[in-house]
Amino acid sequence: MDINDEPEAGGTGRGVHYGLVVLGLIILVVFSALGLARFGYTSILPAMQQALELSNTQTGLLQSWNLVGYLLTVVVAGLLAARFGPRVVISIALLVVAGGMILTGLIPTFRAACVGRFLAGVGGAGSNVPAMGLVSAWFGARRRGLAAGAGVAGSSVGLMVTGPLIPAILARYGEEGWRLSWYVLGALTMSVCVIVALFLRNRPGEMGLRPLGQSDSEKQNRSAPPVVSGLDWGSVYRSRSLWQLAAIYFGFGFSYIIYATFFVRHLTAEAGFTLTQAGRLWLQIGLVSVVSGFIWGSVSDRWSRRAALVWVFALQAASFVLFGLARERWGIYLSAALFAVTAWSVPALMAALSGDLFGARLAPAALGLITMVFGLGQALGPYVAGVIADATSSFGPTFVLAGMVALMLGAGGALLMPGPTRKPGAC
Repeated sequence: MDINDEPEAGGTGRGVHYGLVVLGLIILVVFSALGLARFGYTSILPAMQQALELSNTQTGLLQSWNLVGYLLTVVVAGLLAARFGPRVVISIALLVVAGGMILTGLIPTFRAACVGRFLAGVGGAGSNVPAMGLVSAWFGARRRGLAAGAGVAGSSVGLMVTGPLIPAILARYGEEGWRLSWYVLGALTMSVCVIVALFLRNRPGEMGLRPLGQSDSEKQNRSAPPVVSGLDWGSVYRSRSLWQLAAIYFGFGFSYIIYATFFVRHLTAEAGFTLTQAGRLWLQIGLVSVVSGFIWGSVSDRWSRRAALVWVFALQAASFVLFGLARERWGIYLSAALFAVTAWSVPALMAALSGDLFGARLAPAALGLITMVFGLGQALGPYVAGVIADATSSFGPTFVLAGMVALMLGAGGALLMPGPTRKPGAC
């Protein structure tokens, strides 16, 4: 069916556009691939470290192996999604995520645990990148930032689930609780995999629709989609703007993952929090961070992507430095609040920017490449943090380092982007 013959965006004859269903599924994918597989580790870490007698460097390496798996898969995930369709790729990748988490709980040694974390990272990229790429296919430019912001809220749901769930499991099952925690998270991911396989659709055209919020000018521009040739792919990778975005995304990956990985560990070991208190604060961050993508996605739609990026990174830099230096609980709570209101906004903005600059068909490849660089930052962050923590007997200096990176590469890099990066009504 030609897109010019499709009904108006928003109309299915029943008042609900299927794009909203797809958006709900994107949230579930992000919830599983990142909220459970990546950030679940934050809550499980203290008990797992004690049971396996791991150093701080080793705990950092476990998270780094997860992120190395993510890094090695991001570009391939975008290409596979463009070739075979996001639905198939996401479903298979979620199976890998679930298997990796279950394996992490089954195995008895540090080296074997690295394998499980690596597999969870591979599946995380294979599901998250195509899922966020669906935003450009299902939503017009005027709704894209807001939709991407909603999609990344899946990470917040992960915090809300793992914050109270993991401490409850650990309290009830003692030394083996950390293993059971991984089994439970793996089972939840398997459930999401089944739902996605049944209900996800790759494009609005499959259902006789056009993207939600698509303007008439966008409709004309997309009425004859170009064939994706080798030259088209090359133009993405040669784009100067793309590499600027990649550098900014690297700064986000390196800085935020230090905060997110060692948040509970720092609170319980150095700030006098119990595991239950730390889990409750992690839950509260999850509750507030639900709106972070919405807020900054809307800001970017109304003003510019660049302005949104500068503000987000400035607030995150303040959060990280404050967390590392705070000696009173008010400082810790303020740090948590600043992180919560900005937490998942950068991935949302990057997904929106990929669609703005490269269009719906090439957005997955563009997002895959910048996410690869982002993944490099993520992979380095926990390892560097663990080494510094072992050398200084504190995670405080690592959070200060994260803040400096967010300020210089993130906010500084966004300021250097040429012109206001805004695409309110055109593709």
